[in-house]
This record gives sequence, C-alpha cells and structure tokens, in this order.
Amino acid sequence: MRFRRNKAAVAGMAVIIITFLVAVFAYEIAPDSTPDANEQTLAIAMSPPMTRVRFIQVVKPVPPAPVSFLSGFFMGQPSLYESWPIIGFRMKYDHIFVDVYRGKTRPLETRRLPYAEMLRVDSINDGTHHLIALSSLDSGTALHTQFYKKTRDRVFKTMLPQKTYWLGTDRFGRDILSRLIIGARVSLFVGLVAVLISLLIGVIAGALAGYYRGWIDEIILWIINVFWSIPTILLAMGLYVGAGTMIESKLLLIFIAVGLTMWVEVARIVRGQFILVREFEYVTAAQSMGFGSARTIFRHILPNIIGPVIVVACANFASAILIESGLSYIGLGVQPPTPSWGGMLSEYKNFIDSDKAYLALAPGIAIMFLVLAFNLVGNGLRDALDVKGKPE
Repeated sequence: MRFRRNKAAVAGMAVIIITFLVAVFAYEIAPDSTPDANEQTLAIAMSPPMTRVRFIQVVKPVPPAPVSFLSGFFMGQPSLYESWPIIGFRMKYDHIFVDVYRGKTRPLETRRLPYAEMLRVDSINDGTHHLIALSSLDSGTALHTQFYKKTRDRVFKTMLPQKTYWLGTDRFGRDILSRLIIGARVSLFVGLVAVLISLLIGVIAGALAGYYRGWIDEIILWIINVFWSIPTILLAMGLYVGAGTMIESKLLLIFIAVGLTMWVEVARIVRGQFILVREFEYVTAAQSMGFGSARTIFRHILPNIIGPVIVVACANFASAILIESGLSYIGLGVQPPTPSWGGMLSEYKNFIDSDKAYLALAPGIAIMFLVLAFNLVGNGLRDALDVKGKPE
C-alpha cells in the first residue's frame, strides 16, 4: 500500500512491465519480424518518421529453411518474399506493371511481373485433384480465366502491402521502431542476468563477511575495496577484452563482465546488515538451539534483510543497462546486425545536430526512460520497506 501511494514509483513499474512484455513478444510486435529486424531496403534509407511506402512482394526462388514456432518466436522468422518499394502499379489480366522506386537520385524502373512468377506457381488444380501445367492450359478457357481472377485478387490483397515506418529508417533502410523493440531484449536480459550474478556473489560474500567477522571479514573487505577502487565501466571493459578469446558469445561476455563488476555494492550492503542483525535476539536464540551457520544465515538472517537487497538490485539493474549501453556505444557490446540501444546511439551520434537527429534520439530516450523507471522503483521500494516512523 505504501508503494502504491508513490505515483512516480508506480509509473516506473508500469514502464518496466511494458518494456519487459515488449522484449518477450518482440518479434510478434515488431513490424519487421525478420531475424534482428535486419530487412534492408536501401532505396528508402534515412526516411523520416511516419513515412508510408507501398511494396511489391515476390516469392523468393529458394525459400528459406522453415523454423519452428519457438525459434520464430525468440529469433524471428525469415521472410519468404523479396520486397521492392513502388510508386505505382497497373494490374492486367495475367501480369502487373510496377514502377519500382530506386532512390531519390535514380530514375524509376518499370517492371512487368507475371502473377504466376510472383507466386512461383507453375500448375493448377482442375477441380478433380489433378494438376495441370499452367503453360499447357489454353488461354480463354473457364479454368484459365478463373485461375487468373483469383490470382489477381490474391496479388492485390496480399502482395502489395503498405508499410508505415513510424520512427523512420536507418542508413540501410531498416525499420528503426523494429530494431528499437528488439534491442530492448539486450538491455533487459543483460540487466537481469547481471543482477542475478551480482546477487549470487554479493549476498554470499557479504553474508560470510558480516556473520563470521575476523579474518574472513578482512579478506572479503579487502577484495571489495580493490574492486571498489576500479571504475565499473573500465573493469567491465577489461574483463570483456581479457575473456574475449575464451568465450565466443559476446552477449554471454557482457553478462559476465557486468555481473562481476556489480557484486561489490551488494556485498557491502549485505555485510553491513549482517553486522547489525547478528546481534539481535532471534539470531542468538537460533545459535543457542544448535542450528548450523548455514541455516542461521539463510533461514533466519537473510529473509529479514531482503528489503535493502531488493532496493540495491533495482539500482544495479539500472546501472547494468547503462554499462551495457556504454560497452555497445564503444563497440564492445553485441555485434551487428543484432540491435542494441547503445549500438544504435553510437552509430548515429553524428546526426544529433541535423534533421536526422531522431536516429540517435530514439535509442537515447529509450535508455533514459528505462533507467529512470528502475531508479523510481528503487526509490519507491526504499520508502515502502523502511517502516521506521511511517504510518501504515
């Protein structure tokens, strides 16, 4: 109830939930559902936001290998069509004339496309479950006329789509909105895995240091201070570069690099809380009843300090997003064509003072809102979980 009264924190939570859902269902939501939203149309490169383009689609001569539902859901579905932007079209009996747009500095190209060639159809069913070669069918027959009438309707309804590029296109003619949506996966998944790694290491290290004290505390505190003295982004770069030859997956490298640089703050918070709580009566009672150290730590102390841990996890989530964006910005993040917000920002930073500023503003605003959302949620949780002197 205290958290819900904090309107800013609730708004931040709404942004996080929406972004998470967008990341999970990215390829179902994105206008370009091809892998990495990498469908390139160079003729419409650098188009402004709200650009509407009509395309003519032709079935590819060699269709891509089919993918499973799960693979398509998580990795995208290769396109079955070749698509060309057009200015106009004229439909005839068995073919269509299209004026293909090839760019501002190049003239239009008029193409004649037979319907059968567009759909890669070479035979038709005569109604008795027998296939007849299209080339052997006499023109003007009822079957011939019926086939081309249905085919023309199919081409008009499904092969001449009109697409709207809500945020424009990049220099390769790719849809910016689609790449922004799919890029949310990288930011959220890096943040999630990095926080889990930092919690695993930080909670264990902080618990051991705060519970046992003595030489264990001194060693762990020394390690914390060493890591604390190194800038996080620099340490992440060092781990990323140093382990780059051993681990091929760049995304896995980012998970490890960011996670291993963020555990120190968790360990420091947990250590301080353990030093405070270990003197409470219920801890002394657990020890006097003969419970082991592991049970006392994980069953009695840790659940009572979970509030500060949750708050620092939210802050670390925001920091992880910024670190990943920073690594991608300097070229050490996920590699093209996989979209990431930091990579998109780096690629188009030189356009920030031109009429193409939207290329860099879109990922920059996305990073800003998501980081702000996690900070607002962290502040809201801190206020909600700190019950000292607060009315219910």
